[in-house]
Amino acid sequence: MSKKWLAALCMAATMFTASVAFADDCTNRGALDSNYCDENKDLVADTPKDAAKQKDPSTLVFTYTPVEDPAVYKDAFADFQAFLEKKTGKKVIYYTVQSNAAEVEAMRSGRLHIAGFSTGPTCYAVNLAGYVPIAVKGNADEFQGYRLLLIVRKDSPYQKLEDLKGKRVAHTSASSNSGNLAPRAIFPKLGLTPDKDYTVVYSGKHDQSILGVGYGDYDAAPVAGDVFKRMAEAGRINKDDFRVIWQSDVFPTSSFGYAHDLKPELVQKIKEAFAEYRFTPEMQKTFGGADRFFTVTYQKDWAIIRDIAEANGETFNQAGLEAVAKKEAEAAAKKKQ
Repeated sequence: MSKKWLAALCMAATMFTASVAFADDCTNRGALDSNYCDENKDLVADTPKDAAKQKDPSTLVFTYTPVEDPAVYKDAFADFQAFLEKKTGKKVIYYTVQSNAAEVEAMRSGRLHIAGFSTGPTCYAVNLAGYVPIAVKGNADEFQGYRLLLIVRKDSPYQKLEDLKGKRVAHTSASSNSGNLAPRAIFPKLGLTPDKDYTVVYSGKHDQSILGVGYGDYDAAPVAGDVFKRMAEAGRINKDDFRVIWQSDVFPTSSFGYAHDLKPELVQKIKEAFAEYRFTPEMQKTFGGADRFFTVTYQKDWAIIRDIAEANGETFNQAGLEAVAKKEAEAAAKKKQ
C-alpha cells in the first residue's frame, strides 16, 4: 500500500472516529437535526456545551413570518425592536423574508437570531434550525389562538363539508398548519378527504385564499380565523359576503423565540424583553387585541400541531422543508403569471 493511500486511510479513520465521538457526545436528539442535541428532552435544541460555540453578536437580526405583507410587520415591530435594543444593549435590525423555507434557512445558517415563525413552520425551525420558541401573542390570562375556518361565499349553495365533494378548495401552502396540515388531518375524520373528495389548489397565502373565495376562483378555503378577522377589520373584505360552514378548536398563533446557540446571558435578556414588553396601541390593533407576549413551551403548546403532522405523515426534516420550498416557489411563480 502506498504512503499516499495509507495517509488517506488514516485520515478517513480519524474523521470516522471523530464523527462517532461527536455522535456519542449527544445521548438524545429526538427529531432534531444532527447539528443539535436535546439532552433534557424538552424537544428543542440545547445551548452548545462548548462556550466557544455560543454566539454573542454585536447586531441581532429579527424577523416575523412572511404571512401576508412583510412590510406591515416591519413597521408593527419597530417599537419592540427599540425595546429589545435597550434590554440587550445591542443593535437590532429587521430582516425581511419572502417565504417560510427562507426564514428557516436564515436561522439555520446563523443569519437570523430572533424570529416569529408561523404555526406550522415553527416545527421545521425547531428541528432543522435550532430554533427555541418561548412566546406567542396574548394577554395577561392566555395566549392568543386562532380557529381554522372553512369559508365559502355566502351566496353559494354550500352549507356543510360534504357539499364540497367534487369542488375546488384552496389550501394556502404545504407548510401551513391551518391552511393545509390541519385540514388534511381533520377533514377525513369528518367525511371529507383532500385530494380525494375535492381538488386542492394552493393559493400561497391565507389572504389569497380568502380573496379567491370572494372572487369565485375557489369554492371554499380553510383559513386562519385571525387572518380573516384582520382582513375584515381592515376593510379588505366584507365578512358578510362569506359564510363559515365549519370551525375548529383553538390553535396557537405564530411563535416567537431565539437561535439555540446564543450565549445564555444574552438569551436571558431576550427572554426578559419578551416577558416585560407591552404592545403599543398600534400593535394591539394589528394583532387583534393582544397586548403582550405570553410565555409558552414547544413541548406542551405545540403538541396539537405535532399530532396533526403525525396524522398527515408529515416529518419535519430537510426533505420536508425542500418540498415546502418547492411548493412555495411554484405558488410564487404562478402568482407572477
